[in-house]
Amino acid sequence: MRIALVFLLASSAITIAHAGVPDPVTDADFRPIDMGRAELGQLLFWDKLLSGNRTIACATCHHPRLGTSDGQSLGLGEGGIGLGPERRADPANLPEQRIPRNSPALWNLGATEFTRMFHDGRIEADTSRPSGLRTPLEDEMVVGFSTLLSAQNMFPVLSPDEMAGHYEENEISTSVRQGVLTAAGGAWDQIAARVEAVPKYRALFDAAAPETRGRPLVFSDVSNAIAEFVAFEFRSVDTPFDAYLRGTGSLTESEMAGMDLFYGKAGCSDCHAGKFQSDHDFHAMGSPQLGPGKGERFERHQRDIGRMRVTNNKADLYAFRTPSLRNITLTGPYGHAGGHVDLESFVRFHLDPVKGLAAYQPQAVLAPFEAAKPDWAMYEKGEEFAAIAAAVTRPPVTLSEAEITDILAFLASLESPTAKTGRLGIPDTVPSGLDVEK
Repeated sequence: MRIALVFLLASSAITIAHAGVPDPVTDADFRPIDMGRAELGQLLFWDKLLSGNRTIACATCHHPRLGTSDGQSLGLGEGGIGLGPERRADPANLPEQRIPRNSPALWNLGATEFTRMFHDGRIEADTSRPSGLRTPLEDEMVVGFSTLLSAQNMFPVLSPDEMAGHYEENEISTSVRQGVLTAAGGAWDQIAARVEAVPKYRALFDAAAPETRGRPLVFSDVSNAIAEFVAFEFRSVDTPFDAYLRGTGSLTESEMAGMDLFYGKAGCSDCHAGKFQSDHDFHAMGSPQLGPGKGERFERHQRDIGRMRVTNNKADLYAFRTPSLRNITLTGPYGHAGGHVDLESFVRFHLDPVKGLAAYQPQAVLAPFEAAKPDWAMYEKGEEFAAIAAAVTRPPVTLSEAEITDILAFLASLESPTAKTGRLGIPDTVPSGLDVEK
């Protein structure tokens, strides 16, 4: 463990950097990138061709201008029109429900330490399985995914509310309803066939992925290219904090004070540890539940039991994966259900979640899609809040107003100046000819 060191600020103030302060991020923390595949993946990431009704791209819910999220507490996928907080229901094709969890950010997912994906970690690396992955598909899971990051792409394209479309709206959503997912001729094959049918994509795969030559494309080919793009495009290691760690830049006095609190008295780094401010573990932190909750299609509730849904272990009730805090200033709303729009209010809530839940007043970005049902009909405060509060084990933390200001200043130092523009950026067009949401 690194011993405490004394650093001298430009202002001549002295502060103690605690043992939890990480070493600088290096290239060794990431998998190498194949730029030909990344450039191909860029086009696929922005192409609506992959969605059942050809109306939604990966970028719709993971847009760089919105911190690689969608700016909504609980987004609208299929049946939505528009982008970000302005996205609304399509009157001609109303959504069946909101997406049950806040759209997670994509920063630094190409780093090797990311071995669990999604709020509940339902996809994770597992070398004991033939696919190398543990997923809800279990034995249906096929080999061919180059990384865990590639494998996570399989779920949004199969979700009726995210990208597939509602039952019998198109051939992909019909296959999903029938449960024909990974089998020959199933939903994945149908998506791959769409890409195959675009001559430019076929030529790009032949050039960038030689192993695909002479055979039809499969979904993992598409997914691997998208993963390569995400790993390159959203690698974010040029923040003021990174420059400080490398000795090539400095932090303000308030940012330094906030760093000391983060890695010391405030205890933030108990969970937000390591180079990307995440221990990749699961904790019950009392985030308020909004929306339908995560459940089976036939269930009707507003409950989300978090990691317990994966493990069936009561110790994991209401626990969610610790998110990385890179570019946290851009990725709101915050919490698994987007219950806090404002970062400061979320930090204050985190200091004492039990007290915060008792006083919680709805604040969220929720697009209305049922005229007879106001936004907050999706919010109910009752026994579920009491159960969420009872699962919290972390003791309260008391900070002064000045200390909260310093914590927020440190969190702002985790924002990259290039985050909103990306590295390859937004393509002008995509091979399918469908529109690109800029």
